[in-house]
Amino acid sequence: MKHNIQVARILAAAAVLGLGLLIAAQATASNVSADAIAERLKPSGELCLQGMDCGGVAAPVVVGPKSAEDVYNGLCMSCHDTGAAGAPKRGDAAAWAPRIEQGIATLYDHSINGIRGMPAKGGNPKLSDDEVKSAVDYIVEASR
Repeated sequence: MKHNIQVARILAAAAVLGLGLLIAAQATASNVSADAIAERLKPSGELCLQGMDCGGVAAPVVVGPKSAEDVYNGLCMSCHDTGAAGAPKRGDAAAWAPRIEQGIATLYDHSINGIRGMPAKGGNPKLSDDEVKSAVDYIVEASR
């Protein structure tokens, strides 16, 4: 039995060696140049980071607060357009009425600090309180 296992291992090793030699012979026979290989392996593009001179026009850097609509479309809509996690949909007056009755200060507080399934600032801590408040105003105006 041990003899059969050893023979099987020797045959497997010979097969792997033979396959390797076949591949090497084929690569040599096809006259593939180093330049052709390098061309196939070169990167498909380049990465240009902010502050680097990459020969093109850099995208403008947005400075200052985002508009209410930009904040809403960039973050809030993912839940308030779909109703995800029980979020009231923008424009649904019936769903928003009891929330609006609590007062705008309460809505601001819940939006900035989070409530139930909604994380603080909708999950984007980089938003300023004023940006969050403007998004709340944007939603409330559409939901009265």
